[in-house]
Amino acid sequence: MKEHSLTEGRIGSTLLRFAVPFLIASLLQALYGAADLFVVGQFADSSAVSAVAIGSQVMQTITGIILGISMGGTVLIGKRIGEQNEEGAATAVGNLAILFPLLAVLITPVMIIFTNPAVTLMHTPVEAVHATRQYLLICACGIPFIIGYNAVSGIFRGLGDSKTPVYFIAAACVINIVVDFILAGALHMGAKGAAIATVLAQGISFILAFIYMKKKGFSFPFHRYHLRPDRYSLLYILKVGLPLALQDALVNVSFLIITAIINTMGIIASAAVGVVEKLIVFAMLPPTSFASAVATMTAPNMGAKKPERALRALYCGVGFSLIFGFAVCLYSQFLPETLTGMFSNDPRVIETAAQYLRSYSIDCILVSFIFCMNSYFSGCGKSIISMIHSIIATFAVRIPLSYFLSQAAGSSLYSIGFAAPAASLVSILICFGYFAWSRRRTTSAYPHS
Repeated sequence: MKEHSLTEGRIGSTLLRFAVPFLIASLLQALYGAADLFVVGQFADSSAVSAVAIGSQVMQTITGIILGISMGGTVLIGKRIGEQNEEGAATAVGNLAILFPLLAVLITPVMIIFTNPAVTLMHTPVEAVHATRQYLLICACGIPFIIGYNAVSGIFRGLGDSKTPVYFIAAACVINIVVDFILAGALHMGAKGAAIATVLAQGISFILAFIYMKKKGFSFPFHRYHLRPDRYSLLYILKVGLPLALQDALVNVSFLIITAIINTMGIIASAAVGVVEKLIVFAMLPPTSFASAVATMTAPNMGAKKPERALRALYCGVGFSLIFGFAVCLYSQFLPETLTGMFSNDPRVIETAAQYLRSYSIDCILVSFIFCMNSYFSGCGKSIISMIHSIIATFAVRIPLSYFLSQAAGSSLYSIGFAAPAASLVSILICFGYFAWSRRRTTSAYPHS
């Protein structure tokens, strides 16, 4: 397997070369949940839509934690490649391969055991309780596949290759959609059928990726002894990955808490929020993809003592992300029903979701800064700031504001939607402050770069 140089060439084109395939892969992966919601929305009632929406949000939290930890491996591999340290790169790959099976053993049974409590904590509408339990329990059995795929993808991306994972996820996505229409559509299995289709697709995605990686190998020597635990590598992966995992977990926990708050407003509000959260997943894919490219470029360039090149990658990532952020926000202000109508055939759900989307979509602009700056910090091995500002923005701003607005007289999802951009503004201020401080330190460390 050949790694691609991220320390040379034009910044913009190099960033796009990495980000676009990652965007396509992320888009296809998002289609797992979207296909579930779309098919169920066309063939089942609002309770099934609510079940898939709630269940996929819970699973998204788990996936975010896994992706955050895998980013720690990606950053370490990229750093070693930038240093031209082949032995270190092999050790990083081996330790990522050690860590992720352990995560599968830990997370899978915990999720299975806590399925029922999760349904209760989400204040799931009574009509959707049984279907939500089924969806979560089946999806929990697919967690080892999610972990395995993200581990392999993390290795590819650490080597500067974001293109290869696209092929595996594309095949799996097609299978998921086909099986969705068979089980949830033709056989009317509802949320249960959608969950089975998702797990099947995840399994295929992991198996294909693993077989390819094993067959192709790496451009550097890799042997069985590299699969031995290395204290520095494991600690570095966790040092970078855990704050990112906790950050993403906190963001998703805020989604879950807010969903639980809104679920008390009834089945229509519950389904509407589920529809918008699914749309937001797609809207966030471009900034997420460019942010991943920023992290992947920052790590090898810092390893190669080229901090200014890493900084220019950050600026490019923010610029590209803003283009998509403004486009989504503007479209959502004028034609939101054309989007919300994709995931429901209930006029009440469509209109209520459109109200929520109008205010929530402002956040698509603001996260362009947050995501890319978080990734820049992570690529520098300093991801703790991401966790800090997420805690503050989530628990001091977004959740309290969402609750207050939901309890206010004449409250609506439109007003509640403003809680997200308000929290993001706080995160931006913290990120800008930390960036200015760390920029001065970096300039002092590499005065001649």
